[in-house]
Amino acid sequence: MKKRIYLIAVLLVVTVLVGTGFISNDSYDFSAFSTEGLELDYNVPTEAEFMPLMAPVTPKYYLFLGKSYVGFKEALGFKESRGDYHIVNDYGYMGKYQFSGATLRMMGFKNTENFLYDTRQQEAAFLAYTTINKWVLRKDIERYAGKTIGGVKVTESGILAAAHLAGAGNVKKFLRSAGENRFEDANGTSIRYYLRKFSGYDTSHIVPNRKPRVL
Repeated sequence: MKKRIYLIAVLLVVTVLVGTGFISNDSYDFSAFSTEGLELDYNVPTEAEFMPLMAPVTPKYYLFLGKSYVGFKEALGFKESRGDYHIVNDYGYMGKYQFSGATLRMMGFKNTENFLYDTRQQEAAFLAYTTINKWVLRKDIERYAGKTIGGVKVTESGILAAAHLAGAGNVKKFLRSAGENRFEDANGTSIRYYLRKFSGYDTSHIVPNRKPRVL
């Protein structure tokens, strides 16, 4: 009996609470509420005004290639084309590493029609050309690496980069003439500049190869 009375009491309380929740606002007197004397500001800051208040966001991850081989080829690709696989310059040089059709055919790339759209082929072409240049310049690398020529300290990676720019033959002439026999491409970029800019990268694992296997 006591439980029944308790249950009825609880139901009555719940009924009263629910019922008052649906009473119209008209039954309340809001005349006592006023904003008089309060300092109100309805101006919302713009994004430009709000951003300086936000703490700067620090990236969680960094890509640091340093002086690795990947760093070497990416730095060279960026200098040649800003890393654009699909670009052709005014002189007809193609892709990320700016190859001519003649150079590609010399290396054995028979199908160059899709070269601009085949990133794997472009990366293979770069590696193949680098191994050929290292084979052609292998004696010069042994002889001149570590020495200063034309005011620039010579390194293996610098030599390979310069060969990419000017061809291995022109690099030989530069080194063997103590920097007197100079070369500049159509844009005015010199062997000396490439020797300095791409100095000190680790290209030691690149195997000299006169006839590398290509795609």
